[in-house]
Amino acid sequence: MLKTRLLHPEILAALGEAGHGAQVLIADGNYPLATRSNPDAYRVFLNLEPGKLTVTDVLDVIGDAIPVEAAYVMGPDDGSEPSIYEDFRRLLPDLELTRLGRFEFYDMARGPDCALAIATGEQRIYANILLTIGVVMPE
Repeated sequence: MLKTRLLHPEILAALGEAGHGAQVLIADGNYPLATRSNPDAYRVFLNLEPGKLTVTDVLDVIGDAIPVEAAYVMGPDDGSEPSIYEDFRRLLPDLELTRLGRFEFYDMARGPDCALAIATGEQRIYANILLTIGVVMPE
């Protein structure tokens, strides 16, 4: 048994192979993971049923496992701010969220830097986040 909070073997393997600048997509239940994420990324499906697991459940654990240097979120075209952004800010207090339009977000998630794509059962819309892995500095 591992002592870390993150126990999922596929996610651990993907993060272990990723490095500085690689990206992790955590997607809501409506996200088209098969067509709008890097085809070479590890794909992990945690969407057991609607509402389980949520994007914020996964972000909370992933955020403990890796340094995050940037966070990109998908925003609606009307300029409104989805309520989940408050949760993202709470879980990533030292980061500014970079808002992208839907298709701009899709393009970024399909890019070669996306090393891991995780589907969740999140029911809130626009609850997608793309994290850029930072650097672990020597002690």
